[in-house]
Amino acid sequence: MTLAVGITGGIGAGKSTVAQFFQLLEIPVYLADDRAKWLMSFDPTVKDDIIGLFGEKAYQHERLDRRFVASKVFGNQALLNRLNTIVHPAVQQDFSLWLSKQKSPYALKEAALLFETGSYKRLSSTIHVTASEELRLSRVLKRDPERTKEEIAGIMGKQWPEKEKIALASYVIDNESQLLIPQILAIDKQLRIGLSV
Repeated sequence: MTLAVGITGGIGAGKSTVAQFFQLLEIPVYLADDRAKWLMSFDPTVKDDIIGLFGEKAYQHERLDRRFVASKVFGNQALLNRLNTIVHPAVQQDFSLWLSKQKSPYALKEAALLFETGSYKRLSSTIHVTASEELRLSRVLKRDPERTKEEIAGIMGKQWPEKEKIALASYVIDNESQLLIPQILAIDKQLRIGLSV
């Protein structure tokens, strides 16, 4: 059976880069945020529930109108919570099905809000990729020049403080002052050793 390991990090921390290195070690990676977007556009049950919540305007040409939905949930925590109760269980079910088909010793579930949503509790261990807020901000501004500092700060504000996530993580990868590859290889070795004990 393939063990489920979570990988997360604040926006701009580099969790996607780290996940790609794990893929080079033949570890499969489930991109939870990408799958959530796919499920909201193509899963009939999820679509019906979202239409029930926001009305027909939630979809344009069979695809989720992300701007419309974002405008509805912005500043409305109760509505956002209701949306999350539709999407998060669907993602969990999709991940469980995906995991059951994997043949590797462990697989990674990459998600931005792994701790915030509580989904880390259903994983055998977690990896948190960390970097300072200043560095993360500059990385995102370079990567997504269409985003403003205020917009990025807003996203950061929805994520837990680094120290809270570090306290919960099984492993921490420093993506600022240490080389990535030795840290990744050390974690991979520990996970494989743990599985063979």
